[in-house]
Amino acid sequence: MDIEAIEDLFSGLGPVTIKRMFGGKGVYRNGLIVAIDLNSELMLKADRESASLFEAAGARQWSYEGKAGKKPVFMPYWSIPDAALDDPDEMTRWARLAYEAAVRSAK
Repeated sequence: MDIEAIEDLFSGLGPVTIKRMFGGKGVYRNGLIVAIDLNSELMLKADRESASLFEAAGARQWSYEGKAGKKPVFMPYWSIPDAALDDPDEMTRWARLAYEAAVRSAK
């Protein structure tokens, strides 16, 4: 996803900073990472408090294969619920949840 499109998606949250990271981009709000863009998929940060909301909305949690065929490693990032991609107010709601998870993680 290009930088302008990411900034547009997060406009309801406020200004974001986008930085390159491990083959993708990190999306930051007030110095806290709220999302990543990896392999052309934008994923929002979640935590124990918000992950169930993402799951209930049909989002997928990012995971990758562990070393030597070990079980998958799950990361604290979830796909954006489909309804949010076409509705700016809904996207703002999910972006705020991601920011709140980032704030909690920073403590």
